[in-house]
Order: sequence, then structure tokens, then C-alpha cells
Amino acid sequence: MYCASPRRCLEHRRFLFWPAIASAIVGLLYLLYVFLLPQLLRFDFRFGLSWYDLGAHGFGPSRGYVSFENESPVLEITEPEGSAGCDSRYTFLAPRGDSVPQSGPMILDAQGELVWMKHNWDTTQDFRVQQYRGEDFLTYWEGDQVEGRGYGTWYMLDSTYTPRYVINPVGNYGADLHEFHISTDETALVTIYDPTLADLTSMGGPEIGWIYDGLFQEIDIATGDLIFEWRASEHLDINITYHPLTASAGNRRDSAFDYFHINSVDKHTDGNYLISARHFHAVFCVSKDTGEILWTLGGKANDFQDLSDGKATDFAWQHDARWHPEINALTIFDNTAHSGDDPKSASRGMVVSLDIPNRQATLRGEYHHPFHIQTVSQGNVQLLNGTNHVLVAWGHSAAYSEFSADGQLECNVHFGASAYFNFGRVVSYRVLKGEWTGNPQTEPDAVVSGDMIYVSWNGATEVASWRLETIDFSINNTITGELDLGGDAVTIGEYAKTGFETEIPIPSDLDSPIFRLAALDADGNVLEFTVPLQRDSDESSTDDVLDLHYLIVGIAIVAGMCGLVAAVYRIWPSCRGRRRRNEYHLVPVREHERNDVNRDPH
Repeated sequence: MYCASPRRCLEHRRFLFWPAIASAIVGLLYLLYVFLLPQLLRFDFRFGLSWYDLGAHGFGPSRGYVSFENESPVLEITEPEGSAGCDSRYTFLAPRGDSVPQSGPMILDAQGELVWMKHNWDTTQDFRVQQYRGEDFLTYWEGDQVEGRGYGTWYMLDSTYTPRYVINPVGNYGADLHEFHISTDETALVTIYDPTLADLTSMGGPEIGWIYDGLFQEIDIATGDLIFEWRASEHLDINITYHPLTASAGNRRDSAFDYFHINSVDKHTDGNYLISARHFHAVFCVSKDTGEILWTLGGKANDFQDLSDGKATDFAWQHDARWHPEINALTIFDNTAHSGDDPKSASRGMVVSLDIPNRQATLRGEYHHPFHIQTVSQGNVQLLNGTNHVLVAWGHSAAYSEFSADGQLECNVHFGASAYFNFGRVVSYRVLKGEWTGNPQTEPDAVVSGDMIYVSWNGATEVASWRLETIDFSINNTITGELDLGGDAVTIGEYAKTGFETEIPIPSDLDSPIFRLAALDADGNVLEFTVPLQRDSDESSTDDVLDLHYLIVGIAIVAGMCGLVAAVYRIWPSCRGRRRRNEYHLVPVREHERNDVNRDPH
């Protein structure tokens, strides 16, 4: 742009300067509103949070071991004064997320100590203990997860942690992650998501569209035969969904419209089925004979009169609907929310009494987390047999709580920092409790480090103590140098098992180079031995050398950084003070030189 006058150019630039600044500020504020503000709103800071919940120990605190290669979560267990505390049975969960060191199925005791874990590279969901033919099995799903659905396989592990049964759906389907429930008839109830052609014009979609149809199958575990199959699209109108059809959904098979979202299946003693449809906000009773819908609780097609002012039927985006015929009631985990954009309301566990002949529903009990958190996905409710405790697991939020039947908090457990629950960095689809006896076929793991022995045995539930023994040995094969470890063992000491990994000091007067540990049960019976162990006399000196090496390296790094800072500090002021000289500058001219210039004809 050409300006006739420098003054006018300057004024013009000043005139454009402030609008440009204002535009930049508005643009920056808009970007902050769109991208930064939603993230800031996900933080859940509040007064009274512990250092654990504030994230001082990390989003998902964990501990490592010397004798075991994996890490386990560090729990924060809160038991209100005067409460009964946590149920003493084992806890079954499958943590996963960006802040989980190793994802996979995991058993913890009531104090939060690790009992058993298995690191799975694929996603693991729905881990629990179930009974089949009078035997306890660990069951879980493992596979690939895509947008809340799964394509994988169900596993049943016996007490030795050996896969005994591997279950897949009948037909050309992938096993879904939401449900693998062993019924009282000792059959497997499983969920399936099947991409299916459908007319979506009533939803504003294409005439030739795609839906994820919700299926469940009942399968004979022993033979793999199909006993019963049910498909949602054959019995329910797609328009009673609460899930909106977006422009990107329903047009292609790989982006089918998830209108139903089946996430649990149970079976009543009368043989009929109970299914939960998250996107219908409803629980359905399905006939065992015809597959017809016998009744609907909740949602747009609710059949029940709510005697609790709407609190028994107003659940939304729910999970884990279960029969409890002994009390004529259902348990449901009411998420209340589908995403962080939903209206703010607290998730809850529910016990709903049903008068089925008269179609009346009554809220028998509801249970909220002490922080009244909102869980946008996953979660479950469990009535703990033999007690009046109700366990509520908060799914997307790394927590589970136990309540008395009347709603009093007995125990609250976090396995992730609660201020960051909304980020989902640590989650577990379900958390349940139960009895379990594990007898692994592996040997105990033991490591000698300095004057200590670190010993653990992944999955062994019957170990009460460890016995340190020296071994009388002799070289009975001069050719191979093979050791005879069948000689008499000498007991040095016995040490109580403490947590998952027990630390045992090596006695200073132990003069035998070879020793081992025996795992003992509560009656003093030997369960298994470790491999022969040996204290390395050079280990401490090697460690000292390594420690000295690292110390020297650390000192060198610190010294180098200090020198760099000092150099920058020394040079910077001189760089700032040095001005660049103008090559063209005025030089004073003396009077006689001016006269010479004037006389110069050139």
C-alpha cells in the first residue's frame, strides 16, 4: 500500500493495530472456550481431598516388586468411624487405561494387597469368579475394543489358572465384551453386536442403513451348542431409542447406528431372561419360549407404575441389571449420563422391588458415591451374599464402595486419583467380590538382593508362612557335576507371609552357600519350594561400584548444567549491552576542510 505522507501511513497503521489485536484476543478466547475449557471442567477438585485423590502419587498409583515383574495398584481405603468396614472376600477387577502399568485381570485382598494378576496385551473386561458344575472358575473377556463394543473371546480358568474352557458365539459373530454370565442352569449367557441392514428413514437416516443389532445367546458350555438366541430388531421399534442418530452413523457397515446397546443378560429361576439396553434406558423381560417382550421397566415403553415418585423407573444409560428372586427385586447401576455433556447428576446403585402381576415398581434402596460422582460408562451393583452389604462399582471412575442395605457407607475404595476420574485414565468395567482358592502350577518366585530374600507366589492363596532351609548337598556325578538336592534340609527360620511379596533377612550366621524357601499353609504343610538360592558374595561390591558410577555421572551432569548456566549468565549482559554501530554516521568537518570542498571544481 502506497501512502502519500509518512504521517498518514503511521496513522493508518495505528488505526488497524487495535482491531487486529482485538481480533486476535477474540480468536484466542474462542479457542480456549472450545478446546481448553471443556478439559478444565473435567477436573473435579474439591475441599477435603487427600493427597492420593489430588494425584500426588500419580493418576493411578502403583507399586512394584523385586521378585515379580508386574506392578499392582495402590488403593486408598476409607472406612468411616463406626462402620463395619470392607467385606473380607477377594476383589476381582480388570484395571485398564493410560495410567495403568499392566492391564489385565487382577485379584486383590480386602487390604488391597495383590493376590494374582495376569498381564494381557489385549483389552480385558468383565473379570469375576463364577461357579460351573460345582467348581469355581475365573471368567473374563479378552479381545479388541472399538467404541464400546468388543470382538474377542471368553475364557474360564480353573484354580490352577489354566484355561479350561474357551467360549465363542455360535455363528459368524465376534464375542462381545459386555457379558459372560453363567446361569443357574450352568449355561453361558453372552452378548453380541451384529451389524445389520435397516431402514433408518424414521430417524432421519438413509433408507438402506446399518444398525448394530443387539443379540444374546444361551450356550451349552460343555458342548458349545446353541440353546437360545434373541435379536432386538425382531421385537423392538428402533424409534424408542434415546441415542441420537448422527450424520456419521448408519451409512456404512463399519459405522453402524448403535441404537440398542445391550450390556447385561440374566436368567430368572422361571427360565425367562432379563436384559439391559443402555440406549433404551430400559430393562426387558424376554420370554424363554417365544422371545416376546413380557414387560418393560423404564424408558419410553415403561409398563410399571412407579410408587417412588419416578425414582424407580427414571434410570438412564444403565448397566448390570440382575434378578434377585429371593427378595423379589432387581439391582441396576444407573449411570444417569452418557457423556460429560449430559446434565450434571450423580450416578447411583439401585435396588428396585417389583410387583410384576400388578406392574408396580418401588425403589427399595439407592446408593451414591460419597463425592456424588457422575459415571458416564460401565459400572455394576452386587448384593454380597451372607451380609447386608451392597457393593457398587463406579466403572469409568476408578472406585468401588460398600453400603449397608439402608444406604450407610461402610467402605470406600479408590484405585485412581478421584480429581481426575472424568479423564478415564484408570477404569474397570466391573468390580466384584467373591471367594477363591488358587493353586498355581508355577514355582514361587524368589530373588536374593544383598542380605534380603524377596519371595512371592502369584495366585497362591493358601500360603501362610515361608520356611528358610539350608540344603545338605553333594556332587554325586563327577562327570556332570550334578547336585544332589535330595539330602536332609535344615530349617533356619520361619517367617509369616506379609502381603504379596515377603521380605526375609538372611541370618548373618548362615554359613551354607545354598538355601531355599518352602511355602507353608496354615497347618504347616509344604505347598511348594523355591528353586535353590545362593547369596552372591560379590553382589554388594558390584552394587557399590554401580552406585558410585551413577553418583559420579550425576555429579558430572549437575556440574555441566551449572557451568552452562554460569556461561549464559556471564555472556548475556554483554550481548544485551553491545550496540551495533551504524556504518554511516556524521563526522564533524573543520572550517578549512569546508572551504577546500567549496573550491573543488569537481
